[in-house]
Amino acid sequence: MFNKRSILSLLLALVATVLVSCGGGDSNTPPPTYSSEQIQQIERAATPVIEARKRLTKLESYIKQKQWSDAFSLIHGPLGGLRQEMGYVTRNLLPRDQKPARKYARELFQDIERVDASIEAEAASRALENYDRALKDFDQYLNLLPESQATETT
Repeated sequence: MFNKRSILSLLLALVATVLVSCGGGDSNTPPPTYSSEQIQQIERAATPVIEARKRLTKLESYIKQKQWSDAFSLIHGPLGGLRQEMGYVTRNLLPRDQKPARKYARELFQDIERVDASIEAEAASRALENYDRALKDFDQYLNLLPESQATETT
């Protein structure tokens, strides 16, 4: 038959398993937030991204006026390093914000590539449609960035 030691060890293992599986984490743990240092770091990294968003608005007038070379120069000049800058900002976001930030950034660059192709084909209406999509994706990306306390109170 079974000896007492084997039954006791089996019982202790069962109790330990139940205690470990039922001993969930503290449900009152607040969600992760940004420290003031992280916010400052993201703001510094986001400055060129925000500037690129402002510059992107020039693209609409270039397209409407069919200034194809100016539009091409804007996309490949000042907006050329945007992918790298957005990648750096995205890596500094909280893990829960990184996935949607990557999604919006990927969609933004797809839209910019479509705008570029439309500009090369000198198709103004198609370029404007893709430009509008790019602005929406860019704004959704920027909405994921944390705001500093000074910005929130003003």
